[in-house]
Amino acid sequence: MSDFLTSPEVQNLIKPGEKLITTHCCYCGMQCGMHIRVDEKTGAVKGVEPRYDFPVNKGKLCPKGVTAYQTIEHPDRIMTPLIKRNGKFEKATWEEALDVIEANFKRIQREHGKDAVSVFGGVSMTNEKCYLVGKYARVALGTRFIDYNGRFCMSSAAGGFLKTLGIDRGATLPWTEFEHVDTFFVAGSNIAECHPTTTQHIWKAKDKGAKIIVADPREIPMARVADVHLDLKPGTDAALAMGLLNFLVEHDYVDQAYVDERCDNYEELKASVRDWTLERTSEVTGVAIEKLEKAGHIYGKSPRSVMLFARGVEQQSKGVDNVSLYTSMALLRGMIGKFASGVATMTGQGNGQGGREHGQKADLLPGYRKLTDPKAIEYVSGVWGIDPSEMPKPGVSAFEMFDEIQAGTIRAMHLMCSNPAVSAPNLPYVWDSFNKLDFFVVSDFFMSESCEFADVVLPACSWAEDEGTTTNLEGRVIRIRKVREPLGDSLPDWEIMKRIAERMGRGQYFPYETARDIWEEFRIATKGGAADYSGITWERIDDEYGVFWPCPSEDHPGTPTMFKERFGTANGKANLPVVTYRPAGEYANEEYPVTLTTGRVVFHYLSGNQTRRVDFLSTMSKLPFVEIHPELASSYGLQTGDKVELRTRRGSIVVEARLTKAIRKDTVFVPYHWGKELAINQLTNPCLDPMSRMPEFKVCAVQMKKLPANTPLHINPLTVPLGSSVPFMADHAIATSCHVMDEEVHTK
Repeated sequence: MSDFLTSPEVQNLIKPGEKLITTHCCYCGMQCGMHIRVDEKTGAVKGVEPRYDFPVNKGKLCPKGVTAYQTIEHPDRIMTPLIKRNGKFEKATWEEALDVIEANFKRIQREHGKDAVSVFGGVSMTNEKCYLVGKYARVALGTRFIDYNGRFCMSSAAGGFLKTLGIDRGATLPWTEFEHVDTFFVAGSNIAECHPTTTQHIWKAKDKGAKIIVADPREIPMARVADVHLDLKPGTDAALAMGLLNFLVEHDYVDQAYVDERCDNYEELKASVRDWTLERTSEVTGVAIEKLEKAGHIYGKSPRSVMLFARGVEQQSKGVDNVSLYTSMALLRGMIGKFASGVATMTGQGNGQGGREHGQKADLLPGYRKLTDPKAIEYVSGVWGIDPSEMPKPGVSAFEMFDEIQAGTIRAMHLMCSNPAVSAPNLPYVWDSFNKLDFFVVSDFFMSESCEFADVVLPACSWAEDEGTTTNLEGRVIRIRKVREPLGDSLPDWEIMKRIAERMGRGQYFPYETARDIWEEFRIATKGGAADYSGITWERIDDEYGVFWPCPSEDHPGTPTMFKERFGTANGKANLPVVTYRPAGEYANEEYPVTLTTGRVVFHYLSGNQTRRVDFLSTMSKLPFVEIHPELASSYGLQTGDKVELRTRRGSIVVEARLTKAIRKDTVFVPYHWGKELAINQLTNPCLDPMSRMPEFKVCAVQMKKLPANTPLHINPLTVPLGSSVPFMADHAIATSCHVMDEEVHTK
């Protein structure tokens, strides 16, 4: 890379009085390469240039990436600590804020025990920070209650990969091989809007004759150019995959030699899908038999195929089953561990891969070690310098922490790099839980909807004001470089945790002076784990355009292609699952006759806390809307622009109608990037997957009602604070236990 930085191609981009700092985008799991323009004299951020040599985005950026630099010096940045007094935030010094945090954390733990203080992390931070969140919770605070916002994103993919392949790495192949793929099977992933720079790789393959199969309730952009669009009912992915698995078996598309040598449980899987004929699959999914048959033949005949899926598959109460079954399709075809073939989850958050491997999850330690493994506890305790008896036991998942707040078990929370006041399901319950906390600390660089509930808000740095590493959706570990010094009194998250650890009397375990100090300890902590980063150095990352884990030594080349010789299981063979089909936790009936699903739009990212502040992005997509098929709309007397109330058992929202034929006639779609009264997650179902504990964001039953034309749209969700008392629906206890799948859940 050093040669590239001095090449004429880059030098020609540099304007007089400016310099380019090479880094990566802060948004999705693509982690596209970019150069940030900086004024040489003032250090001010001036603009961005795409990085042409980085093999993932190859000089392309999406609308969010092009404008990402505009958040760095945005006037909305939190510049000083804030303490809430008499219901209003007042500026404070770091010492004042830390005094309040220390006093409250110590008081609450003294009165209610160590576990009364909890930590809620996020995966838009570097590996160094994500690693430290786990250590901070378990060593500085001594609590077992820690989880993170990836529980709402990639946890079902993790569960499905662990169940079948034995190791959770989001992609089994690098993106550089995509142009050689013969067939892409895209399930529940709106690539053109959520990961736009991936499309160039797929178009190259298509220009060479590659086929595309898309499974989605909506005719997303990629479905419009697909060879077949499987327009399934939301929540029926397992049925679709089981039907196609049976089709592969019946039509002799199974790579029997591969399965015999590299897979367990084939006969059991075959028996479990035998009754899933095309007729039954069509009846359950709503997909025409002709489409199922065409997709089965394309995928079954393809010499090289890649299975791509994302939140549409994973954010269900059976997301792990869905991922396991789709992965099994690739296994039956013998596609994993081969060139230009495999499976991948389209990671939603910037460090969604690395952030879930190193200790933020309730049951994990660094290197993807299990917190229930005595050997793992002994090793990591040794790295951290604590006695193994001090290591807290596993906690609960992110959403279940709100149950613990309601029960009075959790009394305080430190929230970092996450905005569950928008991103969690059944938001009225979440808002009420925040109000029940005795003490609440939030670290962020913008005043999010979650910050408004806090007692103390700590000014964190943006991604461009610190350095470190992230792991992109391929499993490629890359480097984030500091673009400028922190604004105002803001600090990197790792330094905030270090300061609180010192106040809690545990500072000796956090001796770091730089992010690189954390990295060197992190490498040791991951050594020998499934996600082994010990052989990766910052110098290697710079020289090799990133290094793929696992990389157990500095002379190891890294692992771009996973599972070439064996899988991550005890015997080295993949586990083919036996799945009993379960319906969604909630489905349409006479009272709630329409199915709601949710997702992203290209101009916004997650809860919108950053992108809603960028003028261009906000102008292009100001407010949420509901997509409705014209035939469904006509039965309600609706036209584009009409006001519509959507209501579930948990809450309601008012949005404008947008009529389109690019959606099923029994389904509506609303994007989720807005907060407060405009947050669609007021409606979504917190029914949890029994393994991953992923909520069922993608399927719930709604009522629709046309409202008068003069009905006002809701107030600006960025400026109007929530009230101190928020009601919530009593259905929560039923919804969270719905993985039992009893009939009461579906009919109540």
